[in-house]
Parts: sequence; C-alpha cells; structure tokens
Amino acid sequence: MSAQLQFIPPPSQREPLTLADLDAVMAIEQGVYPFAWSRGNFIDSLAAGYSALLLRDPAGQPNAYCVAMPGVQEMHLLNITVAPAWQHRGLARALIDGLLADCRQAGAVWLWLEVRESNQRAREVYRRYGFEQVGWRRSYYPAAAGQREDACVMRLATGARADALE
Repeated sequence: MSAQLQFIPPPSQREPLTLADLDAVMAIEQGVYPFAWSRGNFIDSLAAGYSALLLRDPAGQPNAYCVAMPGVQEMHLLNITVAPAWQHRGLARALIDGLLADCRQAGAVWLWLEVRESNQRAREVYRRYGFEQVGWRRSYYPAAAGQREDACVMRLATGARADALE
C-alpha cells in the first residue's frame, strides 16, 4: 500500500482547457519536457476544436491536461501531462477516462498515441490501462544533440461501436 495520498478527481472536475489556462499549462509543459509543446501548438489545437481537458488542484490551479485530435472513428492523444508534484495520484487515468468518454460519445472506436521509446514509465502506465503496442515511428521525436528518437505506437479499443453513427 502506498503512503502517498491519492487525489483522483471526479468526472465533474474535468473541464475544457481554454486559452486563459495557457500560462499555467506552459509552465507545467516546460517543467516536464525537454522538448515541450509551444504555445502555438496549444493555440492551434484549441482553434481546431481538438478535445482538450484540464484538471485543477484543490486550490484551482491547473495540474494536468491532455489534448487529442478527433478523426474518423478514432481519437489521437497528442499530449497528456501531469505536473511533477501531482504525478502518481491517478490524474493521467482521470484524463484518459475523460477522453474515452469523449471517444464513445463521438463514435471513435480507437484511441491512438505515440510515446517515446525511452519513456518506459509512461509505456507501462499505458499498458496497465489496456493500450497495446502496434508499431513504431522511426525518428519521430526530437532528442538531445540534434538526434531523433523512435516512438512506440499504441492503441486502445474505446468500446464504441463502429456502426453506432452509421
């Protein structure tokens, strides 16, 4: 049993990520990733109408978020991030739960993602959630010293019926 307190937000605490949240989101993003998304990446995603969910800590400050791009009967998770002080408390699971609800509502049969080959912790989180590895994207991510890193491609069946919207 873990001595660390769990903080798993109820579904009612998931909310849309908005432009007003970008300063806080950018601080988290830049604190977590050496090759962070730019403010423009977030603005473009919101302008395109992508699914973007946000969680807040009890004080009302953003502590986790995700962005996913809808497609034809699928959703593609582009970014999921939890602030370091809030990791290992179920927030990523809460965000994926929210995305799966969005997927089912939209009739998306698959939720797809890429994750760095070196990010074993994230890959294990996704595996435990039920994602399966289905391939690789070679030289997908930027890496140190001008190098590139492979991405592991994973997918999860959402439980939506492919014929539900036909």
